[in-house]
Amino acid sequence: MTRTPDPRELSARSADGSRLHIEVYGSEGAPAIVLIHGWTCSTLFWAAQIDALSADHRVIVYDQRGHGRSPAVGRGGYTTDALADDLEAVLGATLAPGEKAVLAGHSMGGMTLMAASARPAFREHAAAALLCSTGSSKLVAESRVVPMRPGRLRTRLTRLILGARAPLGPVTPVSKRILRYGTMGPGTAPDRVAACARIVHACPRAVRVAWSHVLGELDLDAGVGELRVPTAVVAGTADRLTPPVLARRLAERLPDCVGITELTGMGHMTPVEAPEAVTAVIRGLADDHLTTGRAAGNVTEESAV
Repeated sequence: MTRTPDPRELSARSADGSRLHIEVYGSEGAPAIVLIHGWTCSTLFWAAQIDALSADHRVIVYDQRGHGRSPAVGRGGYTTDALADDLEAVLGATLAPGEKAVLAGHSMGGMTLMAASARPAFREHAAAALLCSTGSSKLVAESRVVPMRPGRLRTRLTRLILGARAPLGPVTPVSKRILRYGTMGPGTAPDRVAACARIVHACPRAVRVAWSHVLGELDLDAGVGELRVPTAVVAGTADRLTPPVLARRLAERLPDCVGITELTGMGHMTPVEAPEAVTAVIRGLADDHLTTGRAAGNVTEESAV
């Protein structure tokens, strides 16, 4: 996985004082794209999209609280409201007043968009959105990580697996096979499995467990109805964590769904498994809903970031 070198590094303070690590790629004043990673990941997850999009866009990425270079928080600091607070802080730190951006979220990043959809900063800055490999509710009940028929037993076992407190340990051939089974399609290239394993294994155990409880009780259905900007949906047909049924429900409930893309054979980590396809959806949203003038709000380059 490549990465465009030398980002501009920033930080923002969320509503509760939590510090968030931010990286900005591309030219100041270019149309803005904000990429939001998911559970157990980091800014590294978006390497392919950063490399492809920063040539002609300003690409903004940040580490969700407790992930990457954003410090962990206290026990009560892991909530969907906190996800929304953090996104508002990042938008305020990186975009000029009135500046529009395409906002793309993967997994918990998509949930961040749903959690923030009625927030003032979201309404001010969102031109369009991508919900990638995500869902708004019933994640544990719909998950296919446990190969059993749907029901209470499968739900209970899935909850135990996702919330397991055991350390992931070093990346090994066995751990990569487990990760591929749970989060990626069976045909995913070994180097992409290895890249995801390095990212996921770097997530602190306490942070992973804390967020698993939030995801296990997730209910952001109301936020889907508030997501009133043009929104695309992407899902992998082999996704065991957030199966395509969740994406189809999103597409049905969104006020302005501009299309659902189901990627054959892909698992949960679609931006890494099928980077060109996911990048194309993001670029299409930017082409359709951002122009230099509209995106920058006619601000000067010095004030854009």
